[in-house]
Formats: sequence, C-alpha cells, structure tokens
Amino acid sequence: MNYAPEGKPNPVVKPGVFIFAAAHLDHGHIYGMCNGLTEAGATLKWVFEPDEQKTKAFREKYPQVKVARSLDEILSDPEVRLVAAAAVTSERGPLGCHIMEAGKDYFSDKAPFTTLDQLEQAKSVVTRTGRKYMVYYGERLHNESAMYATDLVARGMIGRVVQVTSLAPHRLSAATRPAWFFQREKFGGILCDIGSHQFEQFLTYTGATDATVTQALIGNFANRNHPEFEDYGEASLIGDTGASNYVRVDWYTPDTLPTWGDGRTFILGTKGFIELRKYIDLARDNTANHVYIADESGVRHIPVNGKVGYRFFGEFILDCLHRTEKAMTQAHAFKSAELALRAQIAARRLTG
Repeated sequence: MNYAPEGKPNPVVKPGVFIFAAAHLDHGHIYGMCNGLTEAGATLKWVFEPDEQKTKAFREKYPQVKVARSLDEILSDPEVRLVAAAAVTSERGPLGCHIMEAGKDYFSDKAPFTTLDQLEQAKSVVTRTGRKYMVYYGERLHNESAMYATDLVARGMIGRVVQVTSLAPHRLSAATRPAWFFQREKFGGILCDIGSHQFEQFLTYTGATDATVTQALIGNFANRNHPEFEDYGEASLIGDTGASNYVRVDWYTPDTLPTWGDGRTFILGTKGFIELRKYIDLARDNTANHVYIADESGVRHIPVNGKVGYRFFGEFILDCLHRTEKAMTQAHAFKSAELALRAQIAARRLTG
C-alpha cells in the first residue's frame, strides 16, 4: 500500500521547468510516483485531497507543496503540465479524462481503469486533446532488476523471448485498507488491479503489441468476511509474437516475510533465461533486485540494487515536454490495461 522507492536524484530538467501537481491520494503509490518525478527534476507545486489527514501526511513528506482548495484550482494554473493521481481505482479513468480535457497530461496509479468503457473514453479524449494518459506500472518501472532485464532482453542477451512467467504475491494488511479496497465495483478485481503490472511486463519483454487471454481464474479463499474481494488470480495469454505468458497474483504474503511480497519474473528466451528476484532473495538475502542469468556465456547472479536507477521518470518528463514517447508509448500503456480488463472479464471464479 505504501511502497514508495527512493532513488538517487537524476534531474533531466532544471527546477521550475516541469511543474506538476498531486491529487486524490487514495493509494500510497502516490508517494512513489511523486518521488520518481521529483528525483528526475520535476517541481511539485500543488496537492489536492479532500481528506485533511491525507493532505497533512503528504505535506510532511513534501513540505514545499501548496494545498489547493479544489482540483479546478490546479487545472486553472497554466504552470502545471501534469497531474499525478492515485484515486479510488474506479474513479481513475473519469478523473484522467477531466484532467486531459483541461489541457494537462495525466499520470495515474495502476490499475488505470475498471471497465472497458472507461478505457475507450480515455482513448477518445487522448485522440481529441493530444494529452498523455500515462500509468504507474511500478513493478517494472520502479524496480531496478526489472529495468535491468528490460535492457538485457532488448540487447538480445537471451535471444527471442518465447515465454514470461510473473509471480506477484502481495501482503494484504487488511486492517490498513480503506473500505473501497474490498468493493468489487471500486477495485476492479485482482487481475485488473495487481495483474495489470504483470501484463505490462509481458508486452515489454516479448515486444508484443497485442495478446489473447486463453484462460483466467479468480478466487477468494482467505477473506470470506469480504465476499466481493478476490485474494487469488491467475491468467494465461498468447501474444501476437507467438510468446506465451502465465501470471499468478495473490494476497497471501505472511507477516514473517521481511518485505511485502516475493515477486519474481522468469523470462525464457531461445538462447537462455533470466530470473528476477525483485524484492527479496528468499531466506538468503533480504535486499532487493537480484538478477539471475543463464545464457551462452555462462551462469551468473547480478545484484543490481542501487545500480540501475529509475530512468522512466526522466524520460516521461521529457516526453511531456517534447511530445515524444520514449518512456512508454500510449498504445502500450492502454494495451496493458486492456489485457488486465479482458483477463478479469474472462476469469472463472474458483470456490473452496
């Protein structure tokens, strides 16, 4: 909920050149989003949040920020180029459209939508306004092992990627979660939510631009007191490159684990394979960002914690300034969201 990586400052612009605001702080990911942007040189000018306690906590982290009386006060400021938001999941799509209609780029927490109708509306507004609707797929963009693997795959280190397996367990910490988090209409389902990270990684590592959901399952085995909630999900996809994908997500991380989840990604290529132990090397090393590679040159373990950085944020700032798409294309961001939605719609509910 409050995972917010901090990296080394690597500004791509001078102070005051790229001004942004934060709004609707319903998920703790907003801190990671703002950390990434400010470390890349962006200037955080405003915050708008109806909950005074959330605003107070946010200002403790970012004391320079001005408190807006309304979202419109932010949108009427000509200096603001981008609004970052982590609203209730079902509200992210409509909020983004409102922000883009006001002439600002939008940076949403994942999942960016809970329905295909919201996705289609956002596509329409992007086309009409020319604004950006970017998504915080943090399990790759804000993880050094995942970004390191992005470069290895792009260089052809393991040949053509034919299969990606993503395992993404999370710690629930139910007592800290707001009521909306357990309401199906508002959180969108487990494959829509934390599954969205995994589908984005699949598209990235395989180079696919589309995929078909071949099977999907969801279930609620340990949280029957929240009948609309889903604490388990899995899905299989086939991309338009011929590569396949298997995703497993859950909310079962025990409190004894030193981190919130033992996230792992396995990337199989025609000349080798990569394993990412993203947040911990279980029972061996509590640090994050471990990369294991087996290819034609040998077998090795590369710990990359603190060595790669988070270049997405700087690239995204420059994309907003120059209207380019180096950090991530709009088509990629939307397709990742679409696959998550389609997997959620196709999912058969397990009982136990």
